[in-house]
Amino acid sequence: MADIKDPENALLLDLEHGRVTIELRPDLAPNHVARIKELAREGFYDGIVFHRVIEGFMAQGGDPTGTGMSGSGKNLDAEFSAEPHVRGICSMARAQDPNSADSQFFIVFDDARFLDNQYTVWGQVIDGMEHVDKIKRGEPVQDPDKIVKMQVAADAA
Repeated sequence: MADIKDPENALLLDLEHGRVTIELRPDLAPNHVARIKELAREGFYDGIVFHRVIEGFMAQGGDPTGTGMSGSGKNLDAEFSAEPHVRGICSMARAQDPNSADSQFFIVFDDARFLDNQYTVWGQVIDGMEHVDKIKRGEPVQDPDKIVKMQVAADAA
């Protein structure tokens, strides 16, 4: 079990394989962190699949349609930083427009430094990365893994 420093700034991501603990980074992306917490508290992410999972790169989810073409309906302005995209980093997916991030996010499997300063980093897996590693691969994924539940650690029973 991870040592959570600030339960208000940590997410518990329950996958079919086990629990993943994500330390949120409001110091890097305060607006994205606030929106992800808001969506988690609404139950938005519960049951959503990882629709795009690329071996050695990342697992992407957060689209309620499971197609990669949708979101929550509220775009966020970019909060890019020099925080490196390395194993366990959680970052926002987006379209060509830098200010098009919504609810889709990805978790990086391996070094992906070419994404630095172009995508908004909002968190870091601090426990359970072995469960992320078990997410089924594919573009699109056949019979994709889903988020069982995502909650702010402060709200966990």
